[in-house]
Amino acid sequence: MCGIIGYTGYSDARGVLIKGLKALEYRGYDSAGIAVYNCKSNKTDLVKCKGRVENLERKCEDILGKAGIGHTRWATHGEVSDENSHPHKFGRVTLVHNGIIENYAAISNQLGIENELKSDTDSEVVAALIDRYYDGTDPKQAIAKAVKDISGTFALGIMFDGIEGTVFAVRNVSPIVCCVGKDGGYIASDILAIGEYSNEYFVLPEFSIAKICKDGIEVEDFDGNKIQPKYLPTDDSIRNNSKQGYPFYMEKEIEEQPAVIEKTVTKRIRDGLPDFSGDGIDDSIFTKCNNITVIACGTAMHAGLIGKQLIERTCEVPVSVCMASEYMYSEPIINDGTLVICVSQSGETIDTLEALKYAKKRGAMTLSIVNVKDSTIARESENVIYTEAGPEIAVASTKAYTTQVAVFYLITAKAAYDRGMLNYEGITKFLEELKKVPKAVTEVLSKKAEIHKIADKLLTAEHTFMIGRGLDYPALLEATLKLKEISYIHSEAFASGELKHGTIALITESTPVIALMTQDNLVSKQISNIREVQSRGAEVISFVKKSLVTKDIKASFVLPNLEDEFMTIPSVAALQLLAYYVSSDKGLDVDKPRNLAKVVTVE
Repeated sequence: MCGIIGYTGYSDARGVLIKGLKALEYRGYDSAGIAVYNCKSNKTDLVKCKGRVENLERKCEDILGKAGIGHTRWATHGEVSDENSHPHKFGRVTLVHNGIIENYAAISNQLGIENELKSDTDSEVVAALIDRYYDGTDPKQAIAKAVKDISGTFALGIMFDGIEGTVFAVRNVSPIVCCVGKDGGYIASDILAIGEYSNEYFVLPEFSIAKICKDGIEVEDFDGNKIQPKYLPTDDSIRNNSKQGYPFYMEKEIEEQPAVIEKTVTKRIRDGLPDFSGDGIDDSIFTKCNNITVIACGTAMHAGLIGKQLIERTCEVPVSVCMASEYMYSEPIINDGTLVICVSQSGETIDTLEALKYAKKRGAMTLSIVNVKDSTIARESENVIYTEAGPEIAVASTKAYTTQVAVFYLITAKAAYDRGMLNYEGITKFLEELKKVPKAVTEVLSKKAEIHKIADKLLTAEHTFMIGRGLDYPALLEATLKLKEISYIHSEAFASGELKHGTIALITESTPVIALMTQDNLVSKQISNIREVQSRGAEVISFVKKSLVTKDIKASFVLPNLEDEFMTIPSVAALQLLAYYVSSDKGLDVDKPRNLAKVVTVE
């Protein structure tokens, strides 16, 4: 969850660290801090405080040095406070940490340091453990010994008093990327923080130690054997990522959806057929499977619910969708005909990663849908399809979600064709309709002023409900999550037919109810459900496909026309904008909603 950065080189470390922390702040913004090596004292100088990076920036103007580490925190152990902010220093060791140390209490007791600790965090104990093993000669050996004693997940950036101009890094599960530029060596939780400094980077292998110096990076295993890391190119989108004049990243990322959806789709269609050869996918997984399980969390799980309906309808393969955090504990049925599809924007979501490992160990075929190249889930999966969303900075996911859904359409098409459920004519018709989706989203975005006006109706609401049927229901699960995440309005989505089974008791005078209607065969049912809430005094805000608008069906917002099963993406795009305008008009920080982080790397 937290973000870490490290730098050593020829430039002002403070400036590099602060800039990197601003890029990483979406990973956590409870507190922030930096440690910079002071060549005069041969020790690190620490500045840290609760709150945003901008608070830290004001406090550390006088910090000077050419090497340092930094941290932006999402609190797990210990309250949000200055003392619990990173970096942590114990003895000669200063470090920043992302992850969870499960046995920190036992280590603390073993070391007998309870009265020496300045914080309530699990991270400070790691600094104490490394310091205990450090004999003043071999820092890498001390790190290796310490991490062997640790249970849990960690990404560590480490500095030692008396070792000038050097940063060390080690990881287990939690990510660290590294690169070397003309001004020095860099580490970070993800490439967004340091991508501008180099055309290439590498992901630090697990249980290896990186020694970062101003002129290069050495990587070794715990026995001192050299490791040659695998370098990846740094995309231009990473090096040049900015708001580009938008007030928030979220609005920019919503606007980018037509382009990234088109990119995701068109590169995987060849001669009118779905084609995953560029992804290196083993096509047999789509014919060998007799059941599919989608494993994901939050927004990614909602994409999976769309995928479930598409695949079951078109391919006649049973699909279950499981919350990653519950999957291993539900005693899932897994056999050699099980295809597990894991979905994660970051490719680092710890619950999804652990579920993937569990399924693999029990013989399932695995496929992952991720956005970040060479992420941990991507590497652990036998097959991986990368969405083409590009960097997504806003905590609330938009373009990553719609590209995930686009991939599920492609998987549906591939499985249907390979299994003989659709012939060539049928599959080309399916894909031609899919290729219309970006244009339909563009049409929605062109009418965002209308959606902005609708947002006024929700500004004072405490509770909002959303109702829909068929594919509209999972689309609304995502829409209601967006509204909750960034506006702090209590919002719940329900399958419309469930209203009579309890939910309607919550409908009172003027309660906003957002109704989505895009499924032709369910129109009469949805109209009945709308009338039910209207009779209880609800204020209905309707998003209706153009072809379904009649004198009897009034639309607050008219959605473009596509075949029913392809309406999921443009309808969600409209509701993303609704949530965005509610949040921004309430004066909230749209990109950084309270208590949330972009990447969830702790269980």
